[in-house]
Amino acid sequence: MNYQDLLTPVIDISKRAGAAILEVYRKDDFDQRIKSDNSPLTEADMASHRLICQALENLTPEIPVLSEESKGITFDERKSWETYWLVDPLDGTKEFIARNDEFTTNIALIHDGRPVLGVIYVPVFDTLYYAAKYFGANKQQGDKDAEKISVRPVPEKNNAKHYTVVGSRRHGIEKVEKLCAKMPSFSLTSKGSSLKMCLVAEGEADLYPRLAPTSEWDTGAAQIIVEEAGGQLVKTDFSVLEYNTKESLLNPHFFVLGDDKEDWQSLLRE
Repeated sequence: MNYQDLLTPVIDISKRAGAAILEVYRKDDFDQRIKSDNSPLTEADMASHRLICQALENLTPEIPVLSEESKGITFDERKSWETYWLVDPLDGTKEFIARNDEFTTNIALIHDGRPVLGVIYVPVFDTLYYAAKYFGANKQQGDKDAEKISVRPVPEKNNAKHYTVVGSRRHGIEKVEKLCAKMPSFSLTSKGSSLKMCLVAEGEADLYPRLAPTSEWDTGAAQIIVEEAGGQLVKTDFSVLEYNTKESLLNPHFFVLGDDKEDWQSLLRE
């Protein structure tokens, strides 16, 4: 399978889903409810879910689709999947409800437990991040030409390494601050949704420690973008994060790491 050939149609699907999300976002009010896991669900989540799933089924009828809003797909069914689409139709629903613009659509292709293609679209800013295995990572804003992105070397400030650390707006910030205390110099910023991982991939941040719950659809697309940009997404024991290996779709805690020449294990291990 040529993953690069799938990028153009998946980018188009992402943009169409983004347009459906923005239709709801621009309303004065929209339907929302709380799911069984206490996370919010809006009509925008469902509009994007339906559009993406149908479009992917039309694009690759032989490849199953697992979306955050999919119902009734058991581990017994999916554990035999060698290749499948992994979708978060609206990543950052709380940001969507708060109307702070920091939400995305995430589409990943998983093969043998690892992401091999990923597209993240930021509807409000018409910004794309995308990657395919061995193809590199790219960012495109509006109608401008796409540009290659890459992680950066950790910069220095006052003759010491200065780490820009990005954290969640809503989860685990106290643990992140404790981790940062080990660093000679740091600045801490926050973002919603998968944009945190994109900041590392494009060299705007050096580290994203995720020390609170996430699910596999939150990370699939971003992981291949980070990896193709020269970074890593690893569990806190520094082993690689893999997909569809167990009944639960919850991720363990993890680090998104920039500069591959940095001794992250010495810096971050307990």
